[in-house]
Amino acid sequence: MLSKSQLEHIEKRLLQERGKALRSLGLFDQMAKADRESGDSDLAAYTDHMADQGTEAMEREKAALFATKEGRYLYRLEEALRRLYNDPDTFGTCHTCGAEVGFERLDALPHARYCIDCKLKEERGED
Repeated sequence: MLSKSQLEHIEKRLLQERGKALRSLGLFDQMAKADRESGDSDLAAYTDHMADQGTEAMEREKAALFATKEGRYLYRLEEALRRLYNDPDTFGTCHTCGAEVGFERLDALPHARYCIDCKLKEERGED
């Protein structure tokens, strides 16, 4: 199990990588603005509101971007952040065998879901 300081380090790495991916997709400023504006919950009840239309357009654009290599990488980073925030106690355990992924592996590849052994087996096509 990862320590609190290790989890904080991995969170920082994920956020750094997310920022790089967003910048390379040209979305960092757009996403940051949307994050700031999403706090306005009084407008959520109005589906015809311009902000909702903008959000829908942004969601469509995000779906198209996730079809790109950089977009898929961003998606994996977002998923890792969700796993980290939703269940920090199990973050860093292999999704296949339940073993520790390892801090060094997570530091290098913060969105990793598999230990190196299971990842190598997957790449070789083994069960």
